[in-house]
Amino acid sequence: MSAIKNKTVPSKLPVATYIQSLSEEDQKITKDLIKLFTKASNMKPVMWGNIVGFGSYHYKYESGREGDALASGFAIRKSGPTIYIMPG
Repeated sequence: MSAIKNKTVPSKLPVATYIQSLSEEDQKITKDLIKLFTKASNMKPVMWGNIVGFGSYHYKYESGREGDALASGFAIRKSGPTIYIMPG
């Protein structure tokens, strides 16, 4: 059985670089959400693919598959921000 790797993992892309890639309106939304998530989580933002994540947790399924995922975060989508609040 081969190990399945998560597609969404922490990256070295600076959050500031990600913010600069957004429209002016999305930059404002992103900065506001970063302030909110930082205050609520007491953690610094880290890019997980195209998701701004805060914290992480380890999971393990009954099948034996395990990995790490962001604990909370958000992504700016065409339809608007998508918020992620994960278990753990």
